[in-house]
Amino acid sequence: MAEQQRMVRLGDLAHARSGDKGNSANIGVVANDDASFQWLRTHLTEAAVAAYFNPLQIGRVRQYEVPHLRAFNFVIEKALAGGASRSLRLDTQGKALGMAILELRLPAPENLASGHTTETT
Repeated sequence: MAEQQRMVRLGDLAHARSGDKGNSANIGVVANDDASFQWLRTHLTEAAVAAYFNPLQIGRVRQYEVPHLRAFNFVIEKALAGGASRSLRLDTQGKALGMAILELRLPAPENLASGHTTETT
């Protein structure tokens, strides 16, 4: 039997806020503490975010780091199906994307505090 990997919700390590700029979305992710930020630098990648939002048929994902705030900004092109005035999606301004990214599951850090919700795959 394969070894099961512990997973953690991004929302257990950080919080987020999002919005729009035309047809692109911005998602800011702010780590809860220094240890979480350092761990997320390695695991919360452009590729991980792109794979998570792939069902929305998004474009390119770019990541910007804001270390003094323990934060990341993700700019996701073509995330809003045309933007606020053209999109038929319920979330035309990308406001829900910040909440959605908090459900992203990542491999759990070794030093995960006992209060975090984890699951195995």
